[in-house]
Amino acid sequence: MNLHFESGDDMSAALPCRTLSVWVDCDPQTVYAFLAAPTNFPRWASGLCFSIETMGDDWLAQTPHGPMRVRFTPPNDLGVVDHYVLPEEGPVIYVPMRVIANGGGSEVCLTLFRQPDMSDEKFAGDADWVERDLQGLKRVLEQAGEQ
Repeated sequence: MNLHFESGDDMSAALPCRTLSVWVDCDPQTVYAFLAAPTNFPRWASGLCFSIETMGDDWLAQTPHGPMRVRFTPPNDLGVVDHYVLPEEGPVIYVPMRVIANGGGSEVCLTLFRQPDMSDEKFAGDADWVERDLQGLKRVLEQAGEQ
């Protein structure tokens, strides 16, 4: 299953999006290693899950909207930590994430796609939630680095 291109056949199907980021005072390898472990997501990503466990090649996340399967990109040397939320009904939700070296630390970028039929208010609310989660990621990583 090619998850990268399931959402549309042509450019008219493009979804509006926002890329949100946070600078973390940790080296990119440390940030990537933390993000590449799905079991760390409940520590900072309340928008995705409050618990997660393996389920074959995927993961089962307990989300604010009930249980959902999630698929993560395989480990890589590029700082790519994308994930795909696979709801029982509806399209796959693609969430691209990158860890990029920035000065003495790391920039973590997450692109949030506005889903079909999502209101302006819901999209803005989701963006606010991602911002809070990214600040939570920053706190968790920087506090771990101080210890």
